[in-house]
Amino acid sequence: MATERDAVVQRLRDVGLRVTGPRMEVLQILTSGEHLDVESITELARVRLGTLTSQAVYEMLRHFMETGLVRKFERPGRPAVFELAGEPHQHALCSRCGRVANVVTAVPEPPKKGLRGWLTAETEIVFHGECPDCRKQPTALA
Repeated sequence: MATERDAVVQRLRDVGLRVTGPRMEVLQILTSGEHLDVESITELARVRLGTLTSQAVYEMLRHFMETGLVRKFERPGRPAVFELAGEPHQHALCSRCGRVANVVTAVPEPPKKGLRGWLTAETEIVFHGECPDCRKQPTALA
């Protein structure tokens, strides 16, 4: 029976990346399914590895994105977050805390008018609002 570690090793090998302890640790962290920024990933990896720089994590994530292992989600005004690539899905973004959640929903067809000559590669839908935790908190007065 393959372990989660074996699965991470195989993912790296499948895309032609060398298997290293830091790469395995970063991918292992992303298997949690959370959307994490570079600093969070770095802090979590340091617990097991001892030392690791944010720059090294940025480089790993860049390689992971180039090989299709990881996707990046931009949060306006906040650091981007990363997740393992997988089944296509959309996102919900909390406007108060920046939390990101996966959403599975039907994606509309691109409009026939207004995009003449375009070749649409993908559609991204982001639901903006407040997560359940923020909805329980009182709103700050401006």
